[in-house]
Amino acid sequence: MNPRRFETASEEETIALGRALARELSPPAAVLLIGNLGAGKTTLAKGIVEGLGAAAPEEVSSPTFTLIHEYGGDGAPKVYHVDLYRLEEEKQVLGIGLDEILDRNAVVLLEWAERFPRLLPARRIEIRITPGPRDTRRIDVTQIDAAKP
Repeated sequence: MNPRRFETASEEETIALGRALARELSPPAAVLLIGNLGAGKTTLAKGIVEGLGAAAPEEVSSPTFTLIHEYGGDGAPKVYHVDLYRLEEEKQVLGIGLDEILDRNAVVLLEWAERFPRLLPARRIEIRITPGPRDTRRIDVTQIDAAKP
């Protein structure tokens, strides 16, 4: 599938796009957030988490040091926000239980997961964020289903 391309011009627009993309998600779903440091992955995650009704944007932060943040429950879908930036080897990723999280009936937002391609689920959504001048961002959204020929 060809990617859908969006452009945002501010943090607020990126969060709003995340809210809109959340309307297309239903558990179970794996969403890779791909981009360099500072590209806006966590900003987009704020909108997705809010759009799913799992937490307010100000409650969403990067899980760089904790590796996993969990949101939702009480009627909202579970959302796991996972950051693999600090992990170096596949065995470390397996050690945090990523395979178990991906098996749950939840939306799983994965930052830096593209570093471990053998561990990626066959069905996933890849969101590539490319920062531009000022606060602009180009955001490409692609549905992947590697199980299909």
